[in-house]
Amino acid sequence: MDQKVISSAVIKRLPRYHRYLGDLLENGIERISSNELSERMNVTASQIRQDLNNFGGFGQQGYGYNVEYLYREIAKILGIDRQNSMIIIGGGHFGQTLANYGNFETRGFVTKAIFDVSEERIGQTVRGIMTHSMDELESWLAENPVEIAVLTIPKQAAQDVADRLVACGVKAIWNFAHLDLKVPRDVVVENVHLSESLMQLSYRIAAKEEKK
Repeated sequence: MDQKVISSAVIKRLPRYHRYLGDLLENGIERISSNELSERMNVTASQIRQDLNNFGGFGQQGYGYNVEYLYREIAKILGIDRQNSMIIIGGGHFGQTLANYGNFETRGFVTKAIFDVSEERIGQTVRGIMTHSMDELESWLAENPVEIAVLTIPKQAAQDVADRLVACGVKAIWNFAHLDLKVPRDVVVENVHLSESLMQLSYRIAAKEEKK
């Protein structure tokens, strides 16, 4: 049977559902209706029900959602109910910022190593995470397989590094380089182009001013 295709819009909303449900749990709320969740999230109740029905639905008419159960189930759907190991390629300011972000670990993403070409950075640690030479990438991955590689490097080097990672068996790349990578179909890439996001914000500001 073919796996159901889930739209990217639904996938983008799932982490937000998970975050709000986590807040509800911290506040001791055990049950919530789609209407109540709608008011908190500014998403229509029908949209919430439609999104969750993509995965079988988790509520009962007149009963609502069990917050803890739904929180756990969405974690399973997102794959954050287990540990995902990752490496960071690029130990500059942004790479170090990501390595210092301990909240990744609470979501199951554990950074195992950083790789860089700078002699000054090689051998340094960031929150206990060692920075290795890029020359060691293949040998290190042979002994320490990881699920995810994070690219925080210039776009000129990104494709070559991506090719090396794919050859080592890495199947997921979180790409902050300003380049759309070419990878085999069985490799997942999530592109994060910060400048494009900022330009989208700029457009919304400009559009708002036009309406005045």
